[in-house]
Amino acid sequence: MKKNKTSFFCQHCGYMSPKWLGKCPSCNGWNCFAEELVSEPDSGGRAHMSFDGKPLPIEEISADEGERMLTGIAEIDRVLGGGIVSGSAILIGGEPGIGKSTLMLQVMKNIASGGSKVLYVSGEESAHQIKLRSNRIDAAAKDLLVLVEVSLEKILDHVKKIDPAIVVIDSIQTMYSGDLLSAPGSVGQVREASSRLILSAKKNGIPVFLIGHVTKDGSIAGPKVLEHMVDTVLYFEGDAGHAYRIIRSIKNRFGPTNEIGVFEMQDKGLREVPNPSSFFLAERPQNAPGSVVVSSLEGTRPILVEIQALVSQSNLGMPRRTAIGVDHNRVSLLVAVLDRICGLHLGGSDIFINVAGGVRVEEPAVDLGVVAAMASSFLDRPVDPKTVIVGEVGLTGEVRAVSQMETRVKEASRLGFNRCILPKTNMVSLNRTTKMEISAIRSLKDLLENLF
Repeated sequence: MKKNKTSFFCQHCGYMSPKWLGKCPSCNGWNCFAEELVSEPDSGGRAHMSFDGKPLPIEEISADEGERMLTGIAEIDRVLGGGIVSGSAILIGGEPGIGKSTLMLQVMKNIASGGSKVLYVSGEESAHQIKLRSNRIDAAAKDLLVLVEVSLEKILDHVKKIDPAIVVIDSIQTMYSGDLLSAPGSVGQVREASSRLILSAKKNGIPVFLIGHVTKDGSIAGPKVLEHMVDTVLYFEGDAGHAYRIIRSIKNRFGPTNEIGVFEMQDKGLREVPNPSSFFLAERPQNAPGSVVVSSLEGTRPILVEIQALVSQSNLGMPRRTAIGVDHNRVSLLVAVLDRICGLHLGGSDIFINVAGGVRVEEPAVDLGVVAAMASSFLDRPVDPKTVIVGEVGLTGEVRAVSQMETRVKEASRLGFNRCILPKTNMVSLNRTTKMEISAIRSLKDLLENLF
């Protein structure tokens, strides 16, 4: 007979404790423990929670990945590493209303139109609401089956009977298992539902998409261990003030990480943007001080974006520092280097940095562009609009090499740029087949001499 007991779970990482704790010893979060009722299974455990496998010599195990399932959307296939792998578990996170459900309906419609039966499971919307959205984005197909259900056991029964080519769970936080007494959305329920759905996917070779909500800090709501359980983690990025949407892979067992796909939100759903560089530079002002184009590598794709800087004399005791789209701490470091090494005294100025279009760039290769934008605004002298700047900046003012420079330069040349400022050490590996003018520099002083 099953026994019920009470345990405390961290709502951030899923750490279990027999008593309430103020601070989680696993993730160091404060006041994050919640009491949940759990049920202990009968002795012997649950038979359905196993693969029933046996040890095999590694030489006898097949490594054939099999043919990937294409989604019909090139940007999604790119992010996934070439399509959907059989039996894979894919977690998609994003803010409410950003387009997760819309995109998955478009994907399911494309696959169903090819003659494959697919199953869309919703625990948040009625069948009528899903039909209305389907009509709006033209996502209807004969083999697209819709199931409104939150019971995990019933969902698994339907999956077994239907045997679909792919399953979408929208969202994982609404699912619950009768084996646990806690409420849907709790750490225990999310972990249990996810593990059984993933196990089903692996056993039957049916790919499953798990749509997840995000917390205020942008991470998947529920236990952090959920990201470790799945094969691929995709995050939707976007801003309500911009039409663009970016889907980024932060984990992928079957392809490159940090790969991005760019979409534009329209009345008929999400439209893929095959040339994101042109998209982000479309409204760039000409000959405006503080505007610089940089080449950022997102996964395997080089993307050109505009860095904007505004440096103005501050009337406050503590000047303001605002960075949107780049790391704030990195900007503070670059301000200090400019002040100490180049003699540009920005300490008493308000500094605002923005990546146009709302896209976020993380790699150090944009350092040189951020420095050039701040110097341009401070000196009130524009940078040549046909110049691309790439390079990492060190604390002593040196300009360091970055990876895959050849790819970055080719992309800039394709878009009509005729000059590239890059680190001197990158010249060794650069194939000079491009007609672009290359300015190789060693320090920030060389940068300022080349620009102004």
